[in-house]
Amino acid sequence: MSMLQEFKAFAMRGNVMDMAVGIVIGAAFGKIVSSLVSDVIMPPIGWLTGGIDFSAMKWVLKPGDDSDPKHKIAEVAINYGTFINTIITFIIVAFAIFMVIKMMNRMQKKQEEAPAAPPADVALLTEIRDLLKNK
Repeated sequence: MSMLQEFKAFAMRGNVMDMAVGIVIGAAFGKIVSSLVSDVIMPPIGWLTGGIDFSAMKWVLKPGDDSDPKHKIAEVAINYGTFINTIITFIIVAFAIFMVIKMMNRMQKKQEEAPAAPPADVALLTEIRDLLKNK
């Protein structure tokens, strides 16, 4: 079996195709969650906190110098404020995903708990049994 045939057999197996579909759907779901957080959840939180933004907070190790355009020296800093914003965003995204999954599980559980209607042949057999009992 040639290398190309082996690769084709590998790529067409169910697990690889399922994984590819999962990755694509996961990426799309990630965009939905990001939009939910940035467009729906963060505005009220920003309003409640008075628009606190940590991104400007940093610890400057070496100040930059741009007085000479030919020899600009870039600032060296630890941007811990951006890190704090990223942690807060992660916590909010994780909580939003938790709530969506919890809601989906609750809806799925309700569907599973709903009694299924008996098939028509079972109902017919039950009716015949009852008629025979009465005779």
